[in-house]
Amino acid sequence: MADLTTDFIGIKSPNPFWLASAPPTDKEYNVRRAFEAGWGGVVWKTLGSEGPPVVNVNGPRYGAVYGADRRLLGLNNIELITDRDLFTNLEEIKRVKADYPDRAIIVSLMVPCEEEAWKAILPLVEDTGADGIELNFGCPHGMSERGMGAAVGQVPEYIEMVTRWCKQYYSKPVIVKLTPNITDIRKPAAAAKAGGADAVSLINTINSITSVNLDTMSPEPSIDGKGSHGGYCGPAVKPIAMSMVSEIARDPETRGIPISGIGGVTTWRDAAEFITLGCGNVQVCTAAMTYGFKIVQEMISGLSDWMDSKGHTSIEDFKGAAVPNVTDWNQLNLNYIAKAKIDQDLCISCGRCFAACEDTSHQAIAMSENRAFSVIDAECVACNLCVNVCPVENCITMEAMAPGTTDPRTGKMVQPDYANWTTHPNNPSATAAE
Repeated sequence: MADLTTDFIGIKSPNPFWLASAPPTDKEYNVRRAFEAGWGGVVWKTLGSEGPPVVNVNGPRYGAVYGADRRLLGLNNIELITDRDLFTNLEEIKRVKADYPDRAIIVSLMVPCEEEAWKAILPLVEDTGADGIELNFGCPHGMSERGMGAAVGQVPEYIEMVTRWCKQYYSKPVIVKLTPNITDIRKPAAAAKAGGADAVSLINTINSITSVNLDTMSPEPSIDGKGSHGGYCGPAVKPIAMSMVSEIARDPETRGIPISGIGGVTTWRDAAEFITLGCGNVQVCTAAMTYGFKIVQEMISGLSDWMDSKGHTSIEDFKGAAVPNVTDWNQLNLNYIAKAKIDQDLCISCGRCFAACEDTSHQAIAMSENRAFSVIDAECVACNLCVNVCPVENCITMEAMAPGTTDPRTGKMVQPDYANWTTHPNNPSATAAE
């Protein structure tokens, strides 16, 4: 049976699923319920300096984006860091860690970009027994407007400076949480590494306005007729998060720095994909807010079953396995040629492939009088659009052309040097050898 335990920068947890710093980790009651449900760790909701707590709005805090079936695709959050007293949070963290020594507890921190402010709070956090800290350099609203959060995370020099302070005044692991609201994610990652960070976590939320109420002409969520930009999270941000993770994992300057993956993790498959791109664990927020803490049980069982089916005994077996296959466009093999193929037994004659290809692509799908659809190889450029719009899984597939055959579209012979043809399932000799 697969072993899901992780050792992320020396922090052990029974599985790679941590709750991200967010409303679900705001207090002791929540965190205890999360651990009882099976979460391997939590990042406690961001703490601020000693003094009056921040004040959150007492109205709607979330805007939403839905799919056609009203499945939640993304949340726009305008909530700030914890609005609970610093010392109340610290006492709760200490109690929970004492009762759950086998679970990871990381404390998220955001204080002014001043050495004395960090020097003051770090010993207080260390006294709780928490396993490490996460520097919140990503909040795109509210706190950023106060010179913290993304206002720091968008300046590599500040990231390096604050990270150095934390490594100087704190003895346990330091994770730097990166903002995606930046042109090149590799720059802040390199700054964190230069400052001595033990790991980076990404992505934090994306600056957004999810919708506008056309009756009140106010962005949602609306507070007394006004709205504000907030932080966007959920399944919709996963592709952006994975791209940024992969950039850090493969760049020579940042390659090798441990990564905690965040952004739209909803299923075990999402987690596995992040891990193949180099992540040592994943953090989850929106899925827990949508389905409750017990969603982790499905993640654990699903990941375990998949690992068993693949013969993986630990997370390390496949961590980073996809990184070598992430490349720049100019390194792609232009000798590789494929064509779409429609399975007539699975086709439901909906015509979506025909409409998409005829109107917006390459006119490579023919429709007969009785609504039978077929691919015109001479026109197909293998763009994959038909596969993506087809509502029936595996009805349309992309089939690689064998080396030595002629592409009916270009009249050119398919070259025999593209990657992996010797083991490709469409290669008759490979099939026979198997």
